[in-house]
Amino acid sequence: MKGSCLCGDVTYTVEGEISGLSVCHCGQCRKQSGHLWASGYVRDEQIQIEGPVQWFASSETAERGFCPRCGAFLFWRKHGEGTTSFSLGSLDGETGLKLEKHIFAGEKGDYYEILDGLPLYS
Repeated sequence: MKGSCLCGDVTYTVEGEISGLSVCHCGQCRKQSGHLWASGYVRDEQIQIEGPVQWFASSETAERGFCPRCGAFLFWRKHGEGTTSFSLGSLDGETGLKLEKHIFAGEKGDYYEILDGLPLYS
């Protein structure tokens, strides 16, 4: 699978099985994305990232990668975990993927409901 940012300066390729297909409702994802963030993750060796990704230390334990030109939030990774999460919305074309769960559902905004029947994790 291939993906990119809005302007196309940052591109990436993912190979192999994608895990953890989820929607994150945490305060940081809501602030950075403007609503919520859908992602999956792979081991670091399964993703090839090209272009000028800028990494932002969003906490002591994790960082978020975005395009410095268009601002697209593309990646998230926890220090020392060996995996990289990527935005499902940035994938090119049909994916055949299906969401598995909602995470940080207890932090969701009060302006919407989660009604798709997927498991909710606080």
